Amino acid sequence: MSKINLNPKKCAMPTQDPTVRRRNFDEVTLGYTEELAVEEARRCLNCKNKPCVEGCPVKIRIPEFISLVAEGEFEKAYQVLQESTSLPAVCGRVCPQENQCEGKCTRGIKGEPVAIGRLERFVADFHNERQTEFVNKVCPNGHKVAVVGSGPAGLACAGDLAKLGYQVTVFEALHVAGGVLVYGIPEFRLPKAIVAKEIEHLEALGVKIERNVVIGQTLTVQELKENLGFEAVFLGSGAGLPRFMGIKGENAEGVYSANEYLTRNNLMKAYKPNGKTPILHAKNVAVVGGGNVAMDAARTAMRLGAETVTVVYRRGKEELPARKEEVEHAEEEGIAFRFLTNPVEILTDDNGRACKMKCVEMQLGEADASGRRTPCVKEGSEFLLDVDCVIMSLGTSPNPLLRRTTDGLATTRRGEIITDENGLTSIEGVYAGGDAVTGAATVILAMGAGKNAAKAIDEYLQNKN
Repeated sequence: MSKINLNPKKCAMPTQDPTVRRRNFDEVTLGYTEELAVEEARRCLNCKNKPCVEGCPVKIRIPEFISLVAEGEFEKAYQVLQESTSLPAVCGRVCPQENQCEGKCTRGIKGEPVAIGRLERFVADFHNERQTEFVNKVCPNGHKVAVVGSGPAGLACAGDLAKLGYQVTVFEALHVAGGVLVYGIPEFRLPKAIVAKEIEHLEALGVKIERNVVIGQTLTVQELKENLGFEAVFLGSGAGLPRFMGIKGENAEGVYSANEYLTRNNLMKAYKPNGKTPILHAKNVAVVGGGNVAMDAARTAMRLGAETVTVVYRRGKEELPARKEEVEHAEEEGIAFRFLTNPVEILTDDNGRACKMKCVEMQLGEADASGRRTPCVKEGSEFLLDVDCVIMSLGTSPNPLLRRTTDGLATTRRGEIITDENGLTSIEGVYAGGDAVTGAATVILAMGAGKNAAKAIDEYLQNKN
């Protein structure tokens, strides 16, 4: 039995110096050493009621894997992780643990919670750096399932079904698998080699991934079922359609959606000197929005050489939806924040390029239905902000292609697929989960939805046959 570490604070995570990292795309956080991992794991009290597990959307056996880390049994800890999650190296980096498992941690009552995410990342990295052989395939059970989209929801669903012996084919619209993990999250937060390694594990289980296939255009959902023999379909196509404000000048040169800006940089490698995809290397950048994607876009712009990067957000700092860690990292890297500020127009020069952004100051009124105070314009507060690039990070919604091409698929007015608690859509044998159902959310919530649907698909096919 390892000795309990009573330090009220987490073991600090080693990171790159902010003055260095703000101009490179290397991973910001460097990960725990073996010694730090063991020391942090010994902070866990191994509570009998396991509140951390209740806070985890995929129900990882957290105290069990952490106890093994505390004993130095890192590979055994990985085996516990992989029973619940297909993407531990990813989740350890990008999950909002502070609102989930760590938010429930007993150690957090009188100090800082156990660094569950950092330990998950350590264990996954330890395994991936040393393991060359993958898990053997499970004996096939004779059933075929199609998964649309290779983002977190699709990969989680595919992994769980493959472990049950299903012949799973994932259909990915892009030329690289990983969905938002490869096109949306920057290299400095989630190295793409990590994502590729996790996908290799799934392919070793027998998951087949068909790239460059757009369901709704190349093939329809009906064709998957009727012509290709798939007995069930999971729709995990995400939410990649960006939203805009509808203000004057929004179509000017130099104005991007965060989705396009990050896709050009992350997936198409526009930041590389020999990159074939162009991207604007701007001098003064404004990012409109306050979520994690806004932080990613702002920090990417800084790494592309911007002199000033300003996050413009219509509420106050305490209302920022982005993770605290991401905001702190952005501030350390020199990103400026203008709170209680909202754009009303983008002005252009004689060549039609963005040159200034007209903004108004805001003030917070009564709380809305979500509990956040509603912003309203402060009279006579207009001012101009110098810009040559504006990145709109206002959220995304599902692409309407599936809705338009799938007969009988019920959706909301905004295009989210309607499902029951098991992920079943309005079409028999067709399930859905992740951002395609909820709108843009977190990686781990999408994974939880994929796992939930995999369980329901298994029950459906077993009862059907």
